[in-house]
Amino acid sequence: MKGSAQVLSVHDSILNALPHPVISVSATGMVLDGNAAAEGFFQASISVLKRHALKELVPFGSPLLALVDQVRDRHAPVNEYKVDLGTPRNGHERIVDIYVAPLAERPGDVVVMLQERTIADKMDRQLTHRGAARSVTALAAMLAHEIKNPLSGIRGAAQLLEASVDDQDRTLTRLICDEADRIVKLVDRMEVFSDERPVERQPVNIHVVLEHVKKLSQSGFARHIRFVEEYDPSLPPVFGNRDQLIQVFLNLVKNAAEAIGEQAGDGEILLTTAFRPGVRLTMPGLSSRVALPLEVCVRDNGPGVPDDLMPHLFDPFVTTKSSGTGLGLALVAKIVGDHGGIVECDSQPRKTVFRILLPMARVSHSDANGRKAL
Repeated sequence: MKGSAQVLSVHDSILNALPHPVISVSATGMVLDGNAAAEGFFQASISVLKRHALKELVPFGSPLLALVDQVRDRHAPVNEYKVDLGTPRNGHERIVDIYVAPLAERPGDVVVMLQERTIADKMDRQLTHRGAARSVTALAAMLAHEIKNPLSGIRGAAQLLEASVDDQDRTLTRLICDEADRIVKLVDRMEVFSDERPVERQPVNIHVVLEHVKKLSQSGFARHIRFVEEYDPSLPPVFGNRDQLIQVFLNLVKNAAEAIGEQAGDGEILLTTAFRPGVRLTMPGLSSRVALPLEVCVRDNGPGVPDDLMPHLFDPFVTTKSSGTGLGLALVAKIVGDHGGIVECDSQPRKTVFRILLPMARVSHSDANGRKAL
């Protein structure tokens, strides 16, 4: 009996160590057991879950219920991808991959494992964002060399003509100069992308950065918008570059303010910070994965991002603004990528969230909550 108890204890430890929710379901549809991740996913303790049938924990008519029936009929495991198990209990959208398998020693019982898509999608999107940033880098270097020099000659020639033409033609020469200046400014902005030097980083208090961004915004483009802060005061410092992080969040707040618009009477931007352990990303050139436990979100109550724009949101020259260049979010993607972080966007009407995950600074001691260096 002692040996059996030890085996069960080891099994429980292994299950609870898994980051994916795992539950077992009886032949009658009742929840039999689950791991710690399942408690977090369903927002209830195992003792509470055991009092419910599976159909009471998932949306009405969920594909998961049909999968469980299919496994019982076929006596073989099945997979299903990108299924929404969101409910008012666990959040309104929880996209998961599902694995259901029969328990051979207990006919009719099945085990269900859920793998949330959010982290996997973050990684996929992050690779796309970095690819977009690299394409801008190459384009910026080419533009600087191939365009700025000829533009300077064109502008100089227009200025010489301006002195020898009548007023009607002088309007045209002035137009040439103004357009040349506009293109040079655009190329200057893009040259930021061609800077391949390593980012100089040090411990940065992200709340100081956000406060600075808020003050800048409220004194200018966001003076008509209400700001709300929900900060984790015990958050450890970010390992980053203060000036570049200011640029990132200034771009995101400006983007949010422009999305809300000046005519909105209830415009609101919510700034949040949180500690999210468990998120790790494999970085090129590193043998170990980098932890990204620091989450910073910028949320607005604007109309949201069009669905057809979402896959290309961080690509260069993609914008819905008539006067925009489409470089603001591309620059955000580059800077966050240079910091080894992740940026993503979730959008629906009146709730658009830009979420950034960043590495914490390495320290030799624990903070007040016992959070140690990674």
